[in-house]
Amino acid sequence: MADFSSPFPPNFYWGASSSAYQTEGVSPYDGKGLSIWDDFAKQKGKIKHGQHAREATKFIKHYRQDIHLLKWMNFGNFRFSIAWSRIFPEGIGKINQTGVDFYHRLIDSCLNQGIEPWITLYHWDLPLVLEEKGGWVNREVLDWFADYAAFCIREFGDKVKHWMVLNEPTAFTGLGYFMGIHAPGKKGLKNFLPAMHHTILAQAEVGRLIKSMNSNLSVGTTFSFSQVVAFTEKQKDIRAAQRVDALLNRLFLEPLLGLGYPLEELRDFSKVERYVKVDDEQKMAFDYDFIGVQNYSREIIKSSIWMPIVKAKLVTAEKRKVERTAMDWENYPQALYHVLKDLKAYPNLPPLVVTETGIALEDKVSNEGTIPDQKRIAFYKRSTSCVRKAIQEGVDVRGYFAWSLTDNFEWAEGYRPRFGLVHIEYDKQKRVPKDSAFWFKNFLSAD
Repeated sequence: MADFSSPFPPNFYWGASSSAYQTEGVSPYDGKGLSIWDDFAKQKGKIKHGQHAREATKFIKHYRQDIHLLKWMNFGNFRFSIAWSRIFPEGIGKINQTGVDFYHRLIDSCLNQGIEPWITLYHWDLPLVLEEKGGWVNREVLDWFADYAAFCIREFGDKVKHWMVLNEPTAFTGLGYFMGIHAPGKKGLKNFLPAMHHTILAQAEVGRLIKSMNSNLSVGTTFSFSQVVAFTEKQKDIRAAQRVDALLNRLFLEPLLGLGYPLEELRDFSKVERYVKVDDEQKMAFDYDFIGVQNYSREIIKSSIWMPIVKAKLVTAEKRKVERTAMDWENYPQALYHVLKDLKAYPNLPPLVVTETGIALEDKVSNEGTIPDQKRIAFYKRSTSCVRKAIQEGVDVRGYFAWSLTDNFEWAEGYRPRFGLVHIEYDKQKRVPKDSAFWFKNFLSAD
């Protein structure tokens, strides 16, 4: 049995995460260009309650306070993203110096507080003008993204050691270019397959680019992983779960590891070959310094002949009558342990960093002005224990980042689900640490 009282490894990275679009907001004078999410939020019925992120948490104004809160909680690392259209309002070409200066101030503020910045280059907010040229469906995105990434490394690489190329490519391509429920709202394999292939090329090509520019930088990329479990022991459910596992967990990772596409389980995806050019298979592979692991729950899967592609469907938490989060996901923090153990099976996998995990609740301020979130504390107690157990069983995990530092704009769900350790009163932009923030403060002072 694992010893949960033993310490984490020395120099383990403890941090919290955020993203640009979900927090920053805009002002009329900052020169930021529109992103696909700005356009998506304008469309009727796309975001719950017609909400948008023009204000969000006004991180662009309150970043110093938020970093101070991060330091107060005893975190030594902060993961955030750069908004591509804040640097290049038109996607390419002209630079917005106001945006560049903001990120310099943000990075300097972290460093002055003794916080290590970890930057994600792409967290879903493609400049709108590039989407109008096809976005991730257009192979030219490889050049657009490379130019943007190269600028960021030249501009900030002397201050920032840790870089991540993409955030959850399975999510932003699947939800945005296949199902159409996230920006840019495209649907079907005709959009998804080229977007998938170009994204897989980009995650490797930009990793190589960064290393060629500065080999001393620590470079990774992040993936969303789920524990996938068959609903029954029937062969049809087991095979359905294997197909879903290939889609959710293997599709973007295995090409990066030089294993190619898992087409045996995803035969309909063989049509991707029409987008594959000479040498692409070699270009898809790259040896990262670390892989970011992002997990929130598990998926229970049963066979369904009516569902396209995977012939499988999710047995929801509601249907199974288990405890749900504000995202309607099962409250199941131990899924992270199973994900980490499954990843260990890859012989050529680089070290892992848990770059996101957390729980969405509908937190409320008590009469005393506090935010009791005992379910979140219980989630993090179980989650961190599971990471400790995985490490003791030989999984090379180097860090753990909570999602998220503050409540934020939760994409198509709007502002109702709250993931933050810090509560945001959006009408006043007031920050109030939740009980879970106090828990981390104590936990990290003791570890």
